Amino acid sequence: MCKVVAGEKESWIFMRKVIFVFFLMMAVVGTRGQGQPAQGKLAFEVASVHPSPALDMSKLAAQIQAGSMPRFGAHVDGTRAEYVYMSLKELVANAYGLKAYQVSGPAWLGSERFDIVAKMPDGSSKDDAPAMLRSLLEERFKLTAHSDKQEHPVLGLVVGKAGPKLKDGIAPATPPEPIDENAPLKPGEFRMQGPDGPIHITRNGDGTMTMNMGKNGIVTQKMDMQTQTMHMESSYVTMPGFADMLTNLMQMGGAGGPQVVDMTELKGNYQVALDFSLVDLMAMIRERAKEMGMTMPGGPAGGGGGATDNLPASGVTDPAGRSSVYASVEKLGLKLESRKAPVEQVMVESIEKTPTEN
Repeated sequence: MCKVVAGEKESWIFMRKVIFVFFLMMAVVGTRGQGQPAQGKLAFEVASVHPSPALDMSKLAAQIQAGSMPRFGAHVDGTRAEYVYMSLKELVANAYGLKAYQVSGPAWLGSERFDIVAKMPDGSSKDDAPAMLRSLLEERFKLTAHSDKQEHPVLGLVVGKAGPKLKDGIAPATPPEPIDENAPLKPGEFRMQGPDGPIHITRNGDGTMTMNMGKNGIVTQKMDMQTQTMHMESSYVTMPGFADMLTNLMQMGGAGGPQVVDMTELKGNYQVALDFSLVDLMAMIRERAKEMGMTMPGGPAGGGGGATDNLPASGVTDPAGRSSVYASVEKLGLKLESRKAPVEQVMVESIEKTPTEN
């Protein structure tokens, strides 16, 4: 394994912050909307739509160091609905209660990003927001679309030949309580909004970060800069939930990344852990950034390349050249195989790049 010189080490410290921003951003923006749109024509009372400003990576890194996270994604609080730095593909997905990879349409749907601030009518509930967003897209972007379910190539999460090597999940001693958004933050803590409510993030003394998602469980992650790996684990997750977690990882590679579908037929909750290459992760993030029209921070001055140029290659990878996540999954006695499965999706028939004026 080659050594990382001082300049490269500084770049990796910066890149580690950027990785964390993007990892959380994709986890938030790529998840489902707040629910299936309600029946009937619901609409925001008033809404402001603007193209999202370009991201400043240095400012994002400074925000993380200050203990805060940018408010990417969908946020519904009372009668106020915000959609921050979301592509049209993600907005359509949210409006239909699906995920971005379940939306088919022009390639530019994933690159045109907008900020939306809207007021919901008094008496509205959070579950009404997707239907109101759909109405906004139809009115302001002239969206026409239809739902469909067709067979598509997917990655099937299946049990390996030797059987699963999973441990039973460790259930929490007490049911998780809702996270208090008004509670004061301690040093090393910050809070961000997820699709189902606030996520409380703690930067621990041992170098790990704990993401408390309330009723959705707790995920711990840690980067090891010596081995250039990321470790993620959850102590209580279902196989469909694990498949969803894997899909989010795959989707960091771009809008065309595969969906992972649970085909294990395993019931209950389990302990799972993943160890994968930061080189793989950076490659996925760089590809995603390119699709967004963004430039990732470069390597050391005079290096002529990215921060990963002189780092060791990733460890075991899938034979097709895909991510080391595959090898990590196999250690659990599971396997990712190319399959076909019916996938619910939204087919965008027409949509305008530029919304009508506010």
